[in-house]
Amino acid sequence: MARKLFPLIFLLIPYLAIAQVNSQDSAWIRENYYKKEVYIPMRDGVKLFTSIYLPKDTTEKHPILMQRTPYSCAPYGEENFSARLWMSHYRYYAREHYIFVTQDVRGRWMSEGEFVDVRPFNPDKKANTDIDEASDTYDAIDWMVKNLPYNNEKVGVMGISYPGFYSTMAALSGHPALKAVSPQAPVTDWFQGDDFHHNGALFVMDGFTFYSGGFGFPRPKPTTVGPRPTLKLPMNDNYQTYLQIGALKNFMKLTGDSIAFLKELYQHPNRDAWWEARDPRNFVTNVKPAMLEVGGLFDAEDCFGAWNLYKAIEKKNPASIFNKIVMGPWYHGQWASQDGTQLGHVKFDSNTAFWYQNNIEMPFFNYFLKGKGDISYLAEANVFMTGANEWKHYDQWPPANSQPTSIYLGDNGSLSWNAPTAKKSFSEYISDPGHPVPYTEDVHFFRTREYMDDDQRFASRRPDVLTFETGILDKDLTLAGVVTADLKVSLSTTDADFIVKIIDVFPDDFRYPGTTSQFGRTAGGAYPMGGYEMLVRGEIMRGRFRNSFANPEAFKPNKVETVKYNLPDISHTFKKGHRLMIQIQSSWFPLADRNPQQFVNIYECDDKDFIKSTIRIFHDAANASNIILPVLKN
Repeated sequence: MARKLFPLIFLLIPYLAIAQVNSQDSAWIRENYYKKEVYIPMRDGVKLFTSIYLPKDTTEKHPILMQRTPYSCAPYGEENFSARLWMSHYRYYAREHYIFVTQDVRGRWMSEGEFVDVRPFNPDKKANTDIDEASDTYDAIDWMVKNLPYNNEKVGVMGISYPGFYSTMAALSGHPALKAVSPQAPVTDWFQGDDFHHNGALFVMDGFTFYSGGFGFPRPKPTTVGPRPTLKLPMNDNYQTYLQIGALKNFMKLTGDSIAFLKELYQHPNRDAWWEARDPRNFVTNVKPAMLEVGGLFDAEDCFGAWNLYKAIEKKNPASIFNKIVMGPWYHGQWASQDGTQLGHVKFDSNTAFWYQNNIEMPFFNYFLKGKGDISYLAEANVFMTGANEWKHYDQWPPANSQPTSIYLGDNGSLSWNAPTAKKSFSEYISDPGHPVPYTEDVHFFRTREYMDDDQRFASRRPDVLTFETGILDKDLTLAGVVTADLKVSLSTTDADFIVKIIDVFPDDFRYPGTTSQFGRTAGGAYPMGGYEMLVRGEIMRGRFRNSFANPEAFKPNKVETVKYNLPDISHTFKKGHRLMIQIQSSWFPLADRNPQQFVNIYECDDKDFIKSTIRIFHDAANASNIILPVLKN
């Protein structure tokens, strides 16, 4: 019995140590901080509820670190302190005596006013009634620097996910006291790449779960109690559940008319002016504060946002502005956690979250808000290279020595750096919306975060998934930058989706350094890592948008056409002895909604409109399907 208990006690030691540290930090913060709750007036008279933690220290003036959120600044009550102050890396900021501010955005929780999802930025404000999230941020900052005791009139804003969107809006506020902003996994474009859509395809599982779970329901008046969702899904298998619900119009029937944003989304199936107004990239000119965009290479929700917000700011502002990007091997928000050592079965050899917090984020805010330290070492792009498992620091992104290089699909599932020479060659599969390709092998109720680097062997075994791979690599292959799929296709129908996946195939005898087993050890036990097919990057393209997101076009049956689109940026080394694999399929369910494979309005069509399509991917001299890879040259 003693021998059985010893390993369990050994495993508990780190958790007991963390609990002890958290208890010490909790006591320290309560001894050194006090809390105030106030309503801050906006220019149109609406008052926003704001929770403020102030250091008791009066020997110096302190910077303000702010987050604006639609998710509540609970716990409410001046006697109730947020555990985030001692159970996250915020405790480091507390030791620096930052003033912490969290604000319920307009129309959410305890704030007055009307909530609008991803409220459009108004670049032409003329009257006090012309408000947006940028003006609300300006008014909040203005009140704080004038009213909070012992503040040094320097403000920083950061937030993850939806609060990342509000961070971007803060950067557009123009307040002179705002010195540093860090949008982290920022909601940026809900049509092209974040949360709700990827290249026009609705990410139905995330979107439906998010809103039907309570977020989108109306809140008639300020409250500390969130809505109780009444929707009951029929079973505990999300694949079967979403398949059983059927067409998108059936999802709307389940939610009813109470979720305003879903109703509007259904009314805008294409990228029109309504969507353009909700893309902050259109407005990020004249950015004044120092910017630090942060994101995860394996972020299932907002992998698109950090990369592309950074690029838009770079493009639309002078080269002299401070604008840096950090991308680590993280799931959504993992950089703010206490553990960045692995995701699912894949390990990263170090605590990447801890390194980021102490070497990038804290120094960034300390430098711009406290005038403390030196960040001249901080590169333009600080990107973790998975596969090699090391941080890389570049003067630009993509790196100057990253060269777009085509790798061509070929006969018998081959991949080659040489263009094909055959007169006619193609691979073919039947896409059946009644039996779509799952996004992961296991049975789940909610979407997993681990699918972003999951084993793809289950998909390789499907007849409706095409698999192409290289031989065993005789040297490392490093990719850094944008991946572009350039497919030559034909359909037997008038529409279809295309999913391209970049996969790292591990050697059959693979084992992690320091282990004697070929099994990866996870919370669920052993997993066979020999031959593991690690998803490095995958992305979908709704075929009708192949030429324009604003003006969709039907395919002409059996005519060869081009489907060319970008996948989110990649930073990965395929090690010597591994293989590079490309998978192509036409469903990714229930991650993305099913395409009926007819040129109909997908938000209005019926279950009977879903039909099979025979899809061909050509790989001959005249129609050479290829994947353009950002190969890093020595």
